[in-house]
Amino acid sequence: MKRPTIADIASRAGVSKVAVSYALNGQPGVSEATRARIIAIADEIGWRPNSAARALNGARANCVGLALCRPARILGVEPFFMELISGIEGVLADRSYALLLQVVTSHQQESEIYRRWWGESRIDGAFLVDLHYSDARVAELERLGMPVVVIGHPSESGSLSAVWSDDGEAVRETVGYLRALGHRRLARVAGLPELVHTTVRDQAFARACEGVAEHVIVHTDYTGEEGARATRRLLSTPDRPTAIVYDNDIMAVAGLSVAQEMRVEVPDDLSIVAWDDSPLAQVVRPPLTALTRDIPAYGAHAAQRLLALISGESVPPYQDQAAVLTPRGSTGPSRP
Repeated sequence: MKRPTIADIASRAGVSKVAVSYALNGQPGVSEATRARIIAIADEIGWRPNSAARALNGARANCVGLALCRPARILGVEPFFMELISGIEGVLADRSYALLLQVVTSHQQESEIYRRWWGESRIDGAFLVDLHYSDARVAELERLGMPVVVIGHPSESGSLSAVWSDDGEAVRETVGYLRALGHRRLARVAGLPELVHTTVRDQAFARACEGVAEHVIVHTDYTGEEGARATRRLLSTPDRPTAIVYDNDIMAVAGLSVAQEMRVEVPDDLSIVAWDDSPLAQVVRPPLTALTRDIPAYGAHAAQRLLALISGESVPPYQDQAAVLTPRGSTGPSRP
């Protein structure tokens, strides 16, 4: 079937294409009765404005972009990004905005995509995630002059507006809880070491453990396979940890499976904490103690600020609520 055009509307309304254009764009030059008749016909035949043509005229695209440098297979199972996107979409939908999402293999490709989307007027702004130290993407997006909200710590976001939460506070609460249970040998199975939030958590973990608990940090790529491998190595050491904190729920569930495989009882012999709560963390047995935060709200706050930037408003950095510890069956007192 052919897409409805302005010519179709003009033919049915018995007016010129210029008159249809005036009516649909709210311009003077047609009577109110004619305008109403044209709009009714456009709705009846399902006509919608051509976004590419609107872009050529300097109109907004009513779309924002998000490029993710993560393996697509991880996004399918990791609840964090799905919940983040659901929060973003909830705000965008209320404003008739769309989200243009693409998975990429490198940060260079990510910058190229943002540059192309912006140059082709396909987006009005974008989100930037997974901040690195001295992140080249920040400088590139600053040069473009595109409205951007960084979902990450403002210390590395340059002049771009940031939405962030205090990961250090959540780490300190977790270590304090494990110490109160008597744990003195702690491990952290962390994410990618080059990410800003990984370093923030690493540093907070080391400081919280200093002088009160032995600790070790193992970096991974967030996958269940890497989480399982790291857990197997940690539990095979002579002085194995009595508690492990994982950087996401996928790795925590994989770690629980490894402990069961190695006949290490959870929580009697090993306590497990997952960063970011999810249904996955709650349906396993024992259910996982987790660092809980409202991830959809986190995405919604980022989307609200990006739309404000697009509207020309000044948007300062916004500190969202820190994750809080939700104890469940996977943590317990350390046995002598």
